[in-house]
This record gives sequence, C-alpha cells and structure tokens, in this order.
Amino acid sequence: MRTSDCPTTDSSEFLLAALEQASEAVVIVNAERQISHFNAAAEAIWGLSRKDILGLDTGCLGLTDLRPHSEITIRRTDGSQLRAAISVSRIETGGRDSYMIFVRDVTAEVERRERIALLNLVADKTTRAVVVTDRKLRIVYTNAAFSGVFGHSAEQVQGRQVNQLLAGPMTDRKTLARLHRRICDGRGQEEEILAYDHNGDEIWVSAIVKAFRNDRGRIKYVFALLSDVSESKQLRSLQQLIMGALADELPLVEIADQLCRRVEAIAPDVVASVLHVDSEGLVHPLGGPSLPEDYSRALEGISIGPDVGSCGSAAYHGKPVLAENLDTDPRWQPYKTRPLEVGLKACWSTPIKAKDGRVIGTFAFYFRECRAPSRWHQRIVEACVHLGALAIERKEARAQIARLAYHDMLTGLPNRAQLLELANQAIADCKDRQLALIFLDLDHFKDVNDTLGHSAGDALLIEFAKRLRARIQPSDLLGRLSGDEFVIVLPNCDPARASLVASHITEALTSPLWIDNRQVPISASMGISIYPDNATDIDALLQQADAAMYKAKQAGRSTHRFFSADMNRLAEQRLVISAALRRAIANDLLRLVYQPQTRTVDGTLYGVEALARWHDPELGEVPPAKFIPLAEEVGLIEQIGLWSIREACRQMAAWRCAGLDVPCVAVNLSPLNFQNAKLAAVVAETIKAHGLPPDALMLEITEGVLANERSAAIETMNEIRELGVGLSLDDFGTGYSSLSRLAHLPIRELKIDRSFMRDIERDASALAIATAVVRVGQSLNMAVVAEGVETEGQRKLLAALGCDVVQGHLYARAMSPEAFERWLIDHVATQARMMRASIDEARSQPTPSLLIASTGG
Repeated sequence: MRTSDCPTTDSSEFLLAALEQASEAVVIVNAERQISHFNAAAEAIWGLSRKDILGLDTGCLGLTDLRPHSEITIRRTDGSQLRAAISVSRIETGGRDSYMIFVRDVTAEVERRERIALLNLVADKTTRAVVVTDRKLRIVYTNAAFSGVFGHSAEQVQGRQVNQLLAGPMTDRKTLARLHRRICDGRGQEEEILAYDHNGDEIWVSAIVKAFRNDRGRIKYVFALLSDVSESKQLRSLQQLIMGALADELPLVEIADQLCRRVEAIAPDVVASVLHVDSEGLVHPLGGPSLPEDYSRALEGISIGPDVGSCGSAAYHGKPVLAENLDTDPRWQPYKTRPLEVGLKACWSTPIKAKDGRVIGTFAFYFRECRAPSRWHQRIVEACVHLGALAIERKEARAQIARLAYHDMLTGLPNRAQLLELANQAIADCKDRQLALIFLDLDHFKDVNDTLGHSAGDALLIEFAKRLRARIQPSDLLGRLSGDEFVIVLPNCDPARASLVASHITEALTSPLWIDNRQVPISASMGISIYPDNATDIDALLQQADAAMYKAKQAGRSTHRFFSADMNRLAEQRLVISAALRRAIANDLLRLVYQPQTRTVDGTLYGVEALARWHDPELGEVPPAKFIPLAEEVGLIEQIGLWSIREACRQMAAWRCAGLDVPCVAVNLSPLNFQNAKLAAVVAETIKAHGLPPDALMLEITEGVLANERSAAIETMNEIRELGVGLSLDDFGTGYSSLSRLAHLPIRELKIDRSFMRDIERDASALAIATAVVRVGQSLNMAVVAEGVETEGQRKLLAALGCDVVQGHLYARAMSPEAFERWLIDHVATQARMMRASIDEARSQPTPSLLIASTGG
C-alpha cells in the first residue's frame, strides 16, 4: 500500500479491532521482523500471551520462512504441537515494509490427507484390483493392481463405465444384472465373472462389491474388490475335478467328458476335445461332448500324419498345431465339412505326452470364429495336457496290468487264467453244440532251449504262436498255458473239423524256422478232447487233451490224437510214476548197471557204460525208456545225471581198490546238465574225492548239445575237457550237428547209434553211415564205439571198417556191479586162454623154410 492510501487513525484502529476478532491467527511484523501485532487467535494457536511476544523476532514463533505460502509445525508451551498453514502478505506503510502473516490450524486436514495417502499406498500395494465408481458406475478411482491385472492406466479409465470397460462377448450378462440388483438393494455380493483385459484376453475375476450411501440414503460411491481367480480357483477346480475322478477310478471316457465340459464352462468360447493316440499311431476319441457324434465317430481309427487336421498333425509332429481357418487350411480339407456345418471355424490342438516323451493323445480347442488362442486358453491347455497325460497314462498302466494278469508277455496270447475264463464262457455259450479243445506241445523244445539258448527258445515260441493264429478263425480261442504248451478252443466244432484244423497246423509247421542263421525244425504234438462227448468242464477237457497229446508224442510226434478212456488211465499212471520217481531220487532208490565195452581187434576191456535203473516197491521194474523221458518232462533229469556221476565214480574207486582193472566208466548226461555252469566244478570235486584220474571218467552227450557253438554248454564242455575227463558224442549221425564244427569241439569219442547196427549186414545205407562215422573218427583221431552189436558178423564187419570198440549183447548185457565183477574175471580168463591157444597154434605151425624143405621145394 502507498502512504496516501493508508487509512486514518480511526480506520487503523477499526482494522486492528477487526483483526482481533478474526478466527485465523494474525501476526504483523515490521521490516526488522519484530512482532508488532499478535491477535487473540494467535495467542490460542501458540498458547502464548501477546505481552510476552510483541517486539520479539518472528523466530521465536518458528516463522523463519516468510514465503507467501508454506506449512510449519507449531510446538506449544504445553508440549503439544499442531500443523499450520502460513500465508504472508507484504504491506508498505510510511515508506516502510511490514508483513501480515495469516496462520490457520490445518492439523486435521493434514491428518486426513496423510490418511488418504496411506490408503492409496495400501491400495496400490495390494494384489487385488480396486475400483471405485460413482452411482452411475463411472470410474473415479483405480489402484495400481487394477492396471496390472487389466492393463488400463488410471488416466485411461477415469470416467468410463466399469461394466462396459471390463465386460466382453462371453461375459454372462445375467450375472452382471444379478450383481447390480444386489448392489441397489444393499446386499453386497461376491460373484465370479468372466472379464476381459485391454488386449481382449479373458480373465476370471471374483468381484466383491459394496455401495456407499450419503446421509439421505442415496448411493454415492460403489466400491469393488476384484481378484484374478483364473488359476487359483478356476484351474484349481478343474484339477480337483479330474484328480477326484481319477481317485474314484472312473472310466477314461467319463474323465475326458468331465474335463471337456469343465473347460467349456470356464472358456465358453471354445469346444473342447480329447483324443487318445495308441502305440500304432491310431486315433481314438475320448471326450468331446459338444462335437457332433457322427464327427467324433468318424475320427475313430484314423492314422496320425503330417497333414491329418490339427490333431493328427500335432500328434505326428509332437508340437501344437493351429488352423485359424478350417475352410482354407490344407491339412483340413478331407475333414472340414462337418465342423464347418456346425459353425466351428478354427482348431488349435496340443499333443499330450507321456513321461517318456511319447505322444499318447491330443487336447484340442475348436473356435466359432477364425482366430488364435488367447492367453487364457493357453493357461487352460497347459493344465489340461498334464491332466490328460495322467488320465491316459493311468489307462495304459491299467491295460498293462491287465496284460500282465491275463496275457502272456512273450506271445501276447491269453495266459492260463484268461484262457480258462474265456474257455468257460465259450462252453457256457455252446448250448447243444460241440466244442473242441486242442492241447499243443512243441516237439524237442527243451533241446532248442538248452542248446541254442533261451532267446532262441523265445523266438521259436513267438513264431509258433504266429503260425497258430494264421490257422484258426477269429472266433476261435488261442492261449499259452506255460512253457511250450498252448491251447486252442474251437467253438461249434465237431471232431471232423478239429482234425482238419490240427492237420492244417501240422502242415503250417513243416517249414523250418531260422534262428541266428541256423535252421531249426519246428513241429508239435496235439491232443484233442470234445465237449460234451468227453467232458463238460474245462479242467477235465484240458486233462483229457493233455493225455491225448502224450499219445501223439508216443506215435512219433508231429501229429494229433483224440482222447479216449484208455488215455485217461495212462495219464493217471503217468502222474503216479512221476510222484514215485521223485521219491526214488530223494531216497536214493535208483541204481546203476554196467555194460562192458571191448576192443574190436582183441576183445580186451575198453571200459563200461553206466546205465540207470529203477525198481519201485509198488510199480516194480520201471524201464529206462519210460522213466528217463518222464524225468526230462518233469525236470528231474539233471538230478539223475549228477547222481549218476557220483555213483559211477564211487563204484570205479571200489573196483580199483579190489584190484579190478576197469579203464574207464561212461556216464550219460542230459543237455540240461551242460547248461549248469558248475558242472565242471562238480565233476572235478567228485573224481578228486574218490581218488580217480580224470581219464577214468567219460561223459556221454547227445548231438543236441552242439547245436549252438556259442551256448553255455560248449563252455562247460571245454572246462570238462581241460580237467582231462573224456567227452563222448552219443548216437552220432541221428541229430543235426555240423560235421564241419566237430573238429573244433572237445570230443574224444564217437558212438555209432544202435539203430544202424540192426541192418548193417544187409542194408547198404546203414553200412555207408557206419563207414562214414568210422572215417570221421579216424580223420579226427577219435575213438569210435559201436553200440548194439549182437552178432559176430556185425563185429567182423566193424573190425574190417576199423571201428575201435564194440558194445552190445554179443559180449554182455548191462549188469549189476557184482555180476560185472564176475563177468570181468571170466572174460579176462577167457581172453588169456584164447591168447595162449593162439600162441600154441602159432608155435605148432612149421616155419616157412622148413615147409619148403619138407615139400622138396
């Protein structure tokens, strides 16, 4: 103010009086910042008397900054403090500057402002989106989480309608209307709503909405707390649904159906589909409740491939495949018609993979518009392919368990349990018709398994099963009982057709099998029983067919026989004999008899062959031809072989202690013995325990042991030969060993089978074989022993061929040890007499020179 404009004294007094009555504190200071006026309101704010303040510097009041506007904290004499807003005006009086300071208590405003700031800070720190609208749902406030969830900034949404901003094409309008009604009637409510972000991607939110009203009860503001429950609730509920279905052991198709329905509920803009892809790459629909049934059926059995729609391509490539337009996508051309008819225009398929990386299914979204999947769709699929893998792998595991429980893992055929169940059902379905049961047993399977190895035996069984399948009808049953035993059940089949089927099987087996570049013959013996002629239950039919099968083996194998009552008696007898044989072995009731082997030229003893015999207290004398094959069938032959070695060595030691000169004892072993890796150790221990030299023992083997030169049997033979124990090849010429390999095997002796001896004097073929064997032995420096020699003519013929040793009834039958001892004493004496007679005869003959002289020559 200018001086000329200053009020009069009365005016000044009036102004000061007015300032005294002001509600705001007024402090007037001069140019030197000394306080000249301090009104009553100022006294109240500072809690000071004006008489103590006037003339003092403004610093005593904390007024150090005289900017036009500021805020200060006033500390009062009673220790309290308040916040004050300061307004400063400069005035000019009498050419001097003064300052009028207005002070207002804003403590409550500051506290309110700080509280609002704190609330904003808290709101921005929460992960839930906060929206405040006016009564017309226009946005007045959003927090930072709102921008994070929906992608809209606070400036972008200010004043916009919240329902229009967040709703989208698949938002449920009925849910929005219900929520609005409850806001209006004062009932705050929580609802789950499908909302959309700024990119148009779906977000499931849980909305808690409250209305705030003014004093007259009218809605002033609407407060909404929004939580993203897409994963925490929607996907978790999906997972819980499927895991619960798995726990309840629901069928896979039902689980897939529930999965698709739940997905379509949380993603209303898609049609879901689940397919299973089997080990052969074929598609099988599992779930797709919103797809046309005829379309789903048409997918059954389609092979996956690089151009087979979205699902077939995804399964083939092992990665997601998107077809945004089925009408133009080249992969969809053969399959698009039906989907397009029902309004499905795009398809996105993702492979479902097992833990080992195999594609075991696909999960597909069909869209009603040409589009790509949203982020929400991707999140759903990430969860669903995992759930789908769990469900499908569980089905595969169950199928594997079923296969293990009901199927033979080697051939894939029904096992005994499953076969019996299916056969019982076939019998129940027969009614008044006949049913045939064929029991098959591979011929000489043990020889293949023991000599070529178990892998070769497995290959033989697999090929056998294939050939059987090829010779029966789809309605017939084929299963593997155990080992090399198979069963065929022929429903509605009379004996004539059963015989024809068996003949066809025999014919199918005539072609040999190649295993490891080796030709192996394959054949089977078959027994046939007929329902209801022979029996009315499956167990009896099996037993009867089994008995008939053994009849076929006795008939020469590779043929079939029908069951008869006589066979039943034979089967029962076989069970009795096998039980008695087990007891005989356990109680050491077997015995050995010994047949001499003599040198062809001079008749001296070459050795003896030990042969097992069995006399049962109830069964009487059981011939070897009966109990040896039985021992092979029931798994007792290995025990008999080891017992024979120990007993023969014991007897040899006893003879030598008695002064009897028995050069060698030969013991027959089964090919199974040579599969025992400990055989050489047992032999070494046995001969050592009885004080015998190794060459006192000869082990006889059959040609079947030599079938596989890489078998464990060959290794065992080499170990035995290294001990010094001899190996003799028994029945040479009757098997299928290779002559070219004979020179590389540790064989010391060849034995000509007795079957060639019967006709050697009159059959040129038999003589030729015997001659060949002798020549082979001579060329390989092996001794040759002829079995079954019964006549002097046979002996002379063999001697002329150069055969080293003969064995047979010409000299002696197999005898007990005591009888052999007597025979040996007599034989040595006879040989001595013959030798002396020969010498005497030679001496009685005149010398050639004397003969010439006496004849006058």
